[in-house]
Amino acid sequence: MKHSFISSVAALALLSAPLAAQEHSLEPVVDAANKINAAAKSSQLTVEKIADSTQERIQQYKQITRQIQGLEVYTQQLQKQLNAQATEKNELNTSIDEVSVVERQITPLMLRMIDSLAKFVELDVPFLPEERAERVAGLRDLMDRADVDVSEKFRRVMEAFQIEADYGRNIEAYNGEMTVDGQQQDVEFLRMGRTVLVYKTRDGNQMGVWNQQQGDWQPLDSSYASNVQEALRVARKQLAPDLLMLPVFTNTTGAGE
Repeated sequence: MKHSFISSVAALALLSAPLAAQEHSLEPVVDAANKINAAAKSSQLTVEKIADSTQERIQQYKQITRQIQGLEVYTQQLQKQLNAQATEKNELNTSIDEVSVVERQITPLMLRMIDSLAKFVELDVPFLPEERAERVAGLRDLMDRADVDVSEKFRRVMEAFQIEADYGRNIEAYNGEMTVDGQQQDVEFLRMGRTVLVYKTRDGNQMGVWNQQQGDWQPLDSSYASNVQEALRVARKQLAPDLLMLPVFTNTTGAGE
């Protein structure tokens, strides 16, 4: 029995010897596999980091590309605006050159217009003589001023012509002075367009009408007194307009109604 146990122990010893040797021979393989797995895991992490970085850079690239495209569109629009501004600049320079030419031409024209206006006032029915003469004198002074634009000078000249034109289409009453029977008296003037110019003394005892053909005042019959008074009230907007009988001088028949 003892011999048998020893034999069994010897047999197990013989069997255990190869297994230990085999395990010892596999340790390098296991270590190498572990190292490979560790390296593979590290490589996988590196690949994942590279992939994440690559994806982030792709997104940045797309964003920058969109920005570049937007800037290209914006640049094209700016270029169109620059081209339009360049065209406008050329047109303005041309206009400035033309304005200089026009200014050289329009100044003599305005001077001739003022001379014509002064002559017209001189030969016209003598209503508001001081006011109209001062207007013409003011235009002459205006033309000598360097601080006033040509456009403003032209506007003022045209305004004066418009005022003179309006005189022929309205009725007006105003106070003034004139010599009556050798004495300076306060009178009321009545103007109806450029057709009738009448004066009436304050007391109403004397009236006169301007005869444009003769260039002089003529006495007006007292029969016109009520009509003159009514016309004065109409001119002062104290009475509604109505048909009035006043003397009108013609080239052939003299005074008429």
